[in-house]
Amino acid sequence: MSKTIRLTMAQALLRFLDAQYVELDDQEYKFVHGVYGIFGHGNLLGIGEALENTEGLSLRYYQAHNEQGAVHAATAFAKQKNRLGILACTSSIGPGALNMVTGAATATVNRIPVLLLPGDIFADRQPDPVLQQMEMPHDYTITANDAFKAVSRYWDRIQRPEQVMTAALNAMRVLTDPADTGAVTLALPQDVQGEAYDYPIEFFAKRVWHIDRRPASEGSIKRAVQLIKGKQHPVIIAGGGVHYALAGKELQQFAEAFQIPITVTQAGKSILTWDHPLNMGGVGTTGTLAANRLAKEADLIIAVGTRLTDFSTASKTAFQNPEVEILNMNVCAFDGLKMSSTFLGADAKLGLLALTQALKEVGYKTAYSADYLADLKAKWNQEVDRLYSLQSKDGIMQTTALGVVNDFLTKNDIIVAAAGGLPGDLHRMWRSKGIKTYHMEYGFSCMGYEIAGALGVKMAEPDKDVYAMVSDGSFLMLHSELLTAVQEGRKITILMFDNGGFQCIQSLQKEHGSQAGFGNELRYRSASGRLDGDYITVDFAGIARSLGASAYTVTDLADLRGTLEKAQKAEGAALIDIKVIPGTHSEGYESYWRVGVAEISDNVQVTAAHAQHEEVLTRARKW
Repeated sequence: MSKTIRLTMAQALLRFLDAQYVELDDQEYKFVHGVYGIFGHGNLLGIGEALENTEGLSLRYYQAHNEQGAVHAATAFAKQKNRLGILACTSSIGPGALNMVTGAATATVNRIPVLLLPGDIFADRQPDPVLQQMEMPHDYTITANDAFKAVSRYWDRIQRPEQVMTAALNAMRVLTDPADTGAVTLALPQDVQGEAYDYPIEFFAKRVWHIDRRPASEGSIKRAVQLIKGKQHPVIIAGGGVHYALAGKELQQFAEAFQIPITVTQAGKSILTWDHPLNMGGVGTTGTLAANRLAKEADLIIAVGTRLTDFSTASKTAFQNPEVEILNMNVCAFDGLKMSSTFLGADAKLGLLALTQALKEVGYKTAYSADYLADLKAKWNQEVDRLYSLQSKDGIMQTTALGVVNDFLTKNDIIVAAAGGLPGDLHRMWRSKGIKTYHMEYGFSCMGYEIAGALGVKMAEPDKDVYAMVSDGSFLMLHSELLTAVQEGRKITILMFDNGGFQCIQSLQKEHGSQAGFGNELRYRSASGRLDGDYITVDFAGIARSLGASAYTVTDLADLRGTLEKAQKAEGAALIDIKVIPGTHSEGYESYWRVGVAEISDNVQVTAAHAQHEEVLTRARKW
């Protein structure tokens, strides 16, 4: 008989997690680096006890100040580590657990591994109902944690201590699978967490999960070459999968070998530096003029490691050439078959290498002239220079402030952003000086990700300076993990763009018929009964100081660079509150985004906008 060790279920789970490693390209990485969360009655004496008292455990505990923020930090950590390392997140039952659901969705949408360990009600049902228990008369087995089923790639509830062995192995299977990863939820009843069992010793031995690169099949390469041979104006759309496959060099070599311009999604940006001749920048709704014109003319889209979302395809209107087809290289067939693509199932690194070799053998050439591509890039660079230098007597323009920041940051500095008008400006204009220095969560566009995400990135890359780019709306939703950064002595710098509310949504309203915007700015209620009075003045720097961070307020553009220098030299976390003129973000460049517009309205401008949408949709792909 095998030797056993008597442990509680929580102690066993943490010991198991501490012994997990992944291997890629003969390099080994410790997979689980710590546990991030908040304690309550549902996890304190189970997971909490195990973290406090288990000898030899290397997992560090990080104290969260909002459970959603904890999951965002863990997601950013895993994303920055190219999915080769994770943090687990723990919560109590009820509201603590449900606070993690939004974070779980953010991770799953972005194909990022994160392990969630919410507490649950008593498996023996004796304290009934327990504090914070949901009671569903039609199904007594349902708890708050069932909400995670809709946003998790794997879900389990551990009703007996020995079940954790099967559950933990399945959790690791999903967390380490490039094609199937996302949030994994193991619901842990609070009594079971503390129940003991005689676990086999070998369950806690070091275990290495091998991430084997998927090579392209001979048939898929032949089909891809046959497709590409008949095309003269292909365009690459590079997504986050290129980063996670560590395939940036292979992508660059592929593009250079055949003179194919590269465009990027939000997740794919900084796979090349901004000044590479073939890097045409962001594509789609928030894309550059150069990239969008190339996409419009392309007879072939070569999508690599991307989900082809509505933003990168401009709601399926970006590709206007009647002969256009899509070749989709992806490890996941679910993503690779979108928009009726020709699917090339492969790891991005191996797939690009094989495709490069095969196309060289047939002597493939594109019809692009170097001068044409250089001219497109030069004109876009001139436009960015213009946006970065705009001036106004009324104050600081957002695009100009970004230009100052872009000039100040170095090739080693990382920016983190997620929602609002900033992602559009950054996707279009930000000049990434270093590889993997642009960290954008835009799969879920989750407001509140930015500050927690910056902390997660700093934990993943402690030797680099990390800057959170956040608007006032997102800051107010979730800035709790700034306190964790202060607590941990992790230096992150928050660039807070105070523009008086949700300006990108206000612009969306105005573009579709609203005359003055409605309900999207931080204003007092006026005598009219609407929220259209004076702007509310918020001392965001004061909020940051109250949490222990250094903080500064900038109202004059001339002071911004000097303030950036002060924040850089400050010890610990810092915030710069930049007061920008509302609505001074960049606009779209020959792009479109489908939103629901009212077919009938008392405002004739709304019905006119609906008619315009209907006309544009006649040019959109239907699949």
